[in-house]
Amino acid sequence: MSAPKVDGGPAEEPGGRRAYDGTGPPGREAAGREAAGREAADSALRASAPPRRRLTWRKLTVLPAFVVALLLATWLWFEQADLDTVTEHALSGGQVTEALWQHVQLTVISTFFVLVIAIPLGVLLTRRRFRGAAPVALALADVGRATPAIGLLALLVIWLGVGRRAALAGMVAYAVLPVLSHTVAGLRANDPALLEAARGIGMSPAGVLSRVELPLAVPLVLAGVRTALVLNVGTATLAAFGGGGGLGVLITAGITDQRMPVLVLGSVLTVALALLVDWLASLAEVLLRPRGLEAGA
Repeated sequence: MSAPKVDGGPAEEPGGRRAYDGTGPPGREAAGREAAGREAADSALRASAPPRRRLTWRKLTVLPAFVVALLLATWLWFEQADLDTVTEHALSGGQVTEALWQHVQLTVISTFFVLVIAIPLGVLLTRRRFRGAAPVALALADVGRATPAIGLLALLVIWLGVGRRAALAGMVAYAVLPVLSHTVAGLRANDPALLEAARGIGMSPAGVLSRVELPLAVPLVLAGVRTALVLNVGTATLAAFGGGGGLGVLITAGITDQRMPVLVLGSVLTVALALLVDWLASLAEVLLRPRGLEAGA
């Protein structure tokens, strides 16, 4: 025998589900389900991210120590070298400091314009409406990368004239491809299930982009920025041929005047700057990575 039903309880719908009887807040249930959905999406996002690379003492000290040793060895060599009047004139009057500062300015300004152009363009090319244009845009960016830097600079000097503008335009054209391709690759690599989960909990397209897609793409984007920075440090040495200044002035002066110390100093400073920039960018890859992407967070 079955126990008699007690009157006053909530009625049952077909399928065994209890109908809402007005005694509990349905809004609270919906809010709880939405919060659970958000937590599940966040957990899936963290689980799908690669493990975060930690800062170590080796990463913090080895490369800077090598750069310091390189600069110290160069300074000791100059102290013992017998410099003639032409060499002393080329290295006097703050010319070395000015050339180094110009080189840093060229690198920073060109990289800024690369980021302003490449990252928004990479986001645009991964949207459904513009996906068909991605191969064309990447091919055009590859033209700038494949063109010899000195030839591209010569063409820009003819078009823009001698000065910093031509040098910056050439550096930007040369370094756009790494950031653009890494941005597109990072956004394309996102798990479609995560994007659907984000949309399923009510996120807007802008919210999905800013809270899910871009954070997951950060490691690849930063790798592209790191590559662009090192490229710009090297390409900036050619700015001297277009009147843009930089450490290339010392290198060309050393070659033209046949003064090895001037050539060596310009080359060593360029190498040291490239190594320091690469080291700083490697730290930024760790420090700028969103905390939500830490494995096990």
